[in-house]
Amino acid sequence: MSRAIPRLVVAGTASGVGKTTATVAIARALRARGLQVALFKCGPDYLDPTYHARAVAGTSHNLDGWMMGREAVLSTFAAETAGADVALIEGVMGLFDGASPTGEEGSTAEIAKWLEAPVALVVDASGMARSVAALVQGFAGFDPALRVAAVVCNQVGSRGHLDILRQAQAQVNRSLPVLGGLPRDEAQRFPERHLGLRTADEAALPEERLDHWGAQAEAWIGLDALLEIARAAPPLPAAGAAATPGAAAGAQRGRARIGLAFDEAFHFYYADNLRRLEAAGAELVRFSPIGDARLPDVDALYLGGGYPEVHAERLAANAALRGEIRAFAGRGGPIYAECGGLMYLTEAIRTLDGRAHPMVGLVPAEAAMCEKLQALGYVEVETQARTILGGAGLRFRGHQFRYSELRPSTRAVPVEPSAAPAPVEQPPAQAPASPPEHAPLPIEHAYSVRRRRGGQVSREGYRTASVLASYVHAHWASNPLVPEGLVASAAAHRKERAR
Repeated sequence: MSRAIPRLVVAGTASGVGKTTATVAIARALRARGLQVALFKCGPDYLDPTYHARAVAGTSHNLDGWMMGREAVLSTFAAETAGADVALIEGVMGLFDGASPTGEEGSTAEIAKWLEAPVALVVDASGMARSVAALVQGFAGFDPALRVAAVVCNQVGSRGHLDILRQAQAQVNRSLPVLGGLPRDEAQRFPERHLGLRTADEAALPEERLDHWGAQAEAWIGLDALLEIARAAPPLPAAGAAATPGAAAGAQRGRARIGLAFDEAFHFYYADNLRRLEAAGAELVRFSPIGDARLPDVDALYLGGGYPEVHAERLAANAALRGEIRAFAGRGGPIYAECGGLMYLTEAIRTLDGRAHPMVGLVPAEAAMCEKLQALGYVEVETQARTILGGAGLRFRGHQFRYSELRPSTRAVPVEPSAAPAPVEQPPAQAPASPPEHAPLPIEHAYSVRRRRGGQVSREGYRTASVLASYVHAHWASNPLVPEGLVASAAAHRKERAR
């Protein structure tokens, strides 16, 4: 059985050419026409999907070839396009950029081919005229198995400029038209910070700005022609039910409650990861490390990434919640943290102004912000011991993107082990006092982390008792046993609490 899903990949010639602006503008315009739009983002990005979600008042899902694999990409796409009139898939970097300089793994092109989706190529046309045709021809002819079907020009100076671009491309290839563009508008740009775009909350992205870009797409882009291209995409084979998380969620619902840190400081979560936790029987309960004085009644905590450094002063001021988390760990409560969540679990976050803001204190280290990027790229993790995710030898994939580093602290906040530890727990490592600066952290390293590019292997994954924290943003489609293991640890702690 196959399904007809109108779909279009919105790709770029490079990063920064306006893919997100074009995707949001087109999605907003189609939604204004009454269409149900399903949105996706190629690659590991957390921020662009927040713009997608605001554009259509829905959820955007990541599709990453290297972290997820083909079957998980296809099953996620099939599940999240049910009931949609059209799907838009925003690319990552340039169309052919991915995990390798010599292959398509992890690229937008790989996803477009897996989905058999036509591509609308976004070009930054500022300062460009006839050269647009040379650029487009290079991209269109680079991979004969990929169909580049349309061009959208960003940063257009005027209607006359757009006409010049159309004529230049039509002279070379009338079957690959410029179907419009978006005018240069500095006042309506999406705001940025050090990790890229800012999260698309109401303060950063008011509804009026979304409406503005939707109106621009309606006025400047040939939406009817784009829809015709999307509707011409061939039917896709139906995804296997076993590959789609959530299929068995009803039978396991209620195994455990997992507290999900979610506020201005913590909101980097893959929707697919959360869905897998729910499919394993978890109820996700949001709480705010910034605003809540008490933890909800939960059996485990999941602290995702975000911007704890931006909100370090407010996090430090909430001593009550930090104490609650320490007490939860002391009772043997499983805590899993990624990147920003790891920073929050350290003794302090040191911001670029040199100030140290006290944090939870479960990881004997200080998270120090740096001027330059400290890590970027795909990684593969193998657990070296039993953790709250399961037994030793678990492998899964993820990525790192951070401007902070961990520095050994001169003191450690002890965590009292649970009187009756769950089967997945280990005794806390003994931490030496006053380690020298940049010495190895006085804590067990539960991960072996191999970089996708270069193959370098390092030890990471900081574990103490029932706490596991890492700089790695994991995507659990790479190993569905991982979310199952976390829920199992939460369920085991629930039973201990009930005794």
